[in-house]
Amino acid sequence: MRRANTVDCGELEANRGDKNSWRKRHLFCSSLLSMMRESVFNCCVSPPHPSGGVEDHHQHGSRAQAPPPNDSRFLIFFDFDETLVDECSDDSMVTVSPGGVLPCWLKDTYRPGRYTEYMQRVLGYLAEQGVTPAAIRGTVEKLPPCPGIPALMRFLLSQPSHNFEVVCVSDANIIFIETWLQHLGFRPLFLRIFTNPSHFDDNGQLQLRPFHSHDCLRCPVNMCKAVVVRQYVAQRIRERGRQPYQKILYVGDGANDFCPSLTMSPGDIAFPRRDFPMHKLIQEMAEAKPGEFKAHVVPWASGEDVINTLQKMLEGRP
Repeated sequence: MRRANTVDCGELEANRGDKNSWRKRHLFCSSLLSMMRESVFNCCVSPPHPSGGVEDHHQHGSRAQAPPPNDSRFLIFFDFDETLVDECSDDSMVTVSPGGVLPCWLKDTYRPGRYTEYMQRVLGYLAEQGVTPAAIRGTVEKLPPCPGIPALMRFLLSQPSHNFEVVCVSDANIIFIETWLQHLGFRPLFLRIFTNPSHFDDNGQLQLRPFHSHDCLRCPVNMCKAVVVRQYVAQRIRERGRQPYQKILYVGDGANDFCPSLTMSPGDIAFPRRDFPMHKLIQEMAEAKPGEFKAHVVPWASGEDVINTLQKMLEGRP
């Protein structure tokens, strides 16, 4: 896939058809990249505490059945779209729309930073067209994983519980994420999933709600991942009797994954998908403000790249 900051959206529509002109990445990430650059990357490092944080939003984060492993050495966060799955899960909904396209009047209702509100209108339109919950779930189940991600998930599942605590932080929604993870057998790996709440109502329409409110002006109004990561880490360290993790790891791809990577400390590891917006923003910050980005950076093109780093880390190798 071509990245948001390297492709002209008009060219994309002309060359690849109307379906791909409705890409979440092209609607949102380009403007977010621009805003972050204009702010000299001063994004989400220490915003005011929002009203309603991770502790107040347990109902928005899906919890696995196992109790929290308070002896885990490493905490690893995963994004979902274009990190676990190799496309934007919201985009897949266009394939179940009549004719495989959305009407122009609907696409024209999108407003920057308010993608979740736009998706609620899209899902309402699909329900009116007779698209069923089974069709939506079936479409999500067919989403391809990113290269090497199944191997990475199996590697983490094979580890003893005291090695890794695994969490998902995504601006998708809980129905999409849990449907996909359960279909592939990866759901037991994730202790928590922080994402936009969703459910099918009595009419079969998928209803979305924003994850939280926050004070970061550069993130979509429904989610700032830096707030989620920072508050979750603080909460878990309290629950662990003030015992910190040896390392915190973050695997992502998008511009909104750059924000949480700024909360990381020296010795932590950021895994940006190679040549995607998160990676480009880290590179640009390194040029504009050398030394400001604290975490060690390991770009990845395949989950195997992450596995190799995790194996070295477990063996105590640099």
